[in-house]
This record gives sequence, structure tokens and C-alpha cells, in this order.
Amino acid sequence: MYGDFITKNAGAVSQIESALRSLTYIVPARFKDVELASESLHSGIQILSLYHDSLLARAVTKMPPGAQKPSPHNRYTKFWTQKSPGYKKLALIVTMIQYTELLWEMSAKRRGQKMRWRTIIILEAIKAICRLLLLRLTNSRPLLTPPLPEREIDPQTLEETLGPESSPPEETWKMPRTGLCLPSLPATNQISQYLLTKVLTAEDIKPPSQLLHRIRGTGYYAEVLYIIRPVIYALAMKKWAQDKKSWRPWLIGFSLEYAARQLSKRDFEMNVPGGMKGLTALEREEMTRRAWGMGWWGVRGAFYENVTGPWLKAISTKLADKPALNLVAGLLEDYQYLWDNYYFSTATL
Repeated sequence: MYGDFITKNAGAVSQIESALRSLTYIVPARFKDVELASESLHSGIQILSLYHDSLLARAVTKMPPGAQKPSPHNRYTKFWTQKSPGYKKLALIVTMIQYTELLWEMSAKRRGQKMRWRTIIILEAIKAICRLLLLRLTNSRPLLTPPLPEREIDPQTLEETLGPESSPPEETWKMPRTGLCLPSLPATNQISQYLLTKVLTAEDIKPPSQLLHRIRGTGYYAEVLYIIRPVIYALAMKKWAQDKKSWRPWLIGFSLEYAARQLSKRDFEMNVPGGMKGLTALEREEMTRRAWGMGWWGVRGAFYENVTGPWLKAISTKLADKPALNLVAGLLEDYQYLWDNYYFSTATL
């Protein structure tokens, strides 16, 4: 009954999830007095959304073929989740940890710094082990983030197809000679968009497993280095935890990620026909995501303590006395509280 309700009201459910998720991001109390309760709410919403994704993905299989064109990311991850039960379980473990890791850290911190860092290292190690196993299960193909299919179904289309009150059948044109029926085109202002959804590209024709090239040699070691980087960085942070302004952990973590990226690019240039220009759209998308992810090093460790943190505090102080802008200053201070006190607040992998 719950699954039918979610399926038939997919649009409203998505809007409610988005509103609640946004609320947990902007409520100042999330970062101070009731941080544990607020983070529990945030993690609960994320996990519930993950469950809703599984319900909607199941409903999509009942839709007519071609009702919606999946993205390359969803084609690839759906292929592996259906082919390998082990992939699905490992990807689910990684995703669940990502949704709850900050909550685990907040709970562990109440029992002392030693327990906090032990929890951080254990969680990072579990994620790294799962990702190494995923790398093996996919026959040495780079990992995607997220490793599970994303929700991309149009709620209106789903509701119209599977809703309690089915929409009236579309007018069709029957071809005299063959007897086949062609569906009618949509309204004039939607024709271009409609036709684009029916166009097949080279990426659409490729089998899902070929949307990512297999990696060997340097590329494989680069991916392994990228996977274990968070564990090494967490160990370094624990070692120099008493000196938050020490640059050594930051330099170790940033160097590992930069080295992994450069080695990966070199491997693509040497082994992929056409080099970086020969990458698939999915590979370029993942490379871009990882490049943007490196921006989080600006609010981590020593860089935040010595550069970003003082700069943000100066800005929030200047804005505090100005009408309207003081709201921005308050929100900025709340995020600074999070970045000052927790490791997982800036984790991206």
C-alpha cells in the first residue's frame, strides 16, 4: 500500500523530500544545540529517499518501453545492479554510510576524541574496501558517484501511466498499407523537446558495460590510490589531531588526490583511442565531478584553519551589523561551526 501511494504521488513526494532536505540545510539549530537530533532527521530523510528511489525504479519497469530515456549513468549502474547482486549490496552499503557518516561522527564525539577518530577511520576503511570490491566486480572500470541509479523519472509521466485514473488514450494514426499505428505528436511548443527524447546517440547504442573503458596498469593503480586516499588522510588527521593548523595532513591528502588524477589522465591519453577526447560522455562527467570535488580541499584541514576560516569569519563579522545581510552572516557562521568541529562535513567520497 505504501509503495502504491508513493508511485501514484511521485511528484508530491519528491517536492516534500526536497523541502525537508532544504530545511535541514538552512536551520541553524542543525549545527549547534540540537545538532544530533537535526542530523538524525537529515540522515533519515536521505535514507527514506533512497527507499523511495527503489520503489520508483520498480514502478518504472512497468512503464511502456521508451516512455523515458535513461541517462548514461543510470544505464551503467542499473546494468551492474541487475547483473551482480554483490555490486548492489556493496553500492548500497557505501551509500548508506555516506548518508549517515556525519551522524556517526557526532555520536562518537560525545564519547571523546579517541572514539571519534576511531569511528572515522573505520567508516573510511569500510567504504574503501567496498569500493575496491566494486572495482573488481566491474572488471576494473572506474567507479561512479553515486554507485546506484539516480532518480530521474518524470513524476507526471509516472503518475499518468500508473495512476489510479488513467489518462485517455492518445489519438493515433493508422498507416493504410502496414496497419501500424503511430502516436500523435504533442502540442506545437513541445515538439522539439519530444523529438529530442527519441533521438539515439552513439552513447545510447553502446552496451551499458562499454560506457566506461576498462583500466589497466597505471590507470588501475590511480583508481586504487583515489579509493584509499580518504583512509590515509584520516590516519594523518588523527596523528596530527593536536595541531589543527599543521599542513602535513592536508598536503598528504591533496597530493594523493592530485597524483591519482594526473595518473588517470596519463593512462587515458596512452590507452584510449583519441586520448582525453576519446572518453565517453559518462567518463567525462565523472572526471568533471572529481575535478569539482577537489574544491572541497579549500575548507579542509590546515587550509581552512589558516586561510579559508579566518577569511570567512571576517566576512561574517562585517555582514553581522547590516540589515538583511546579517541572515547570510548567521548561516555562514553555522556552516563554519560544522567545518570547525567535524571531519565528515566536507567529505566528498
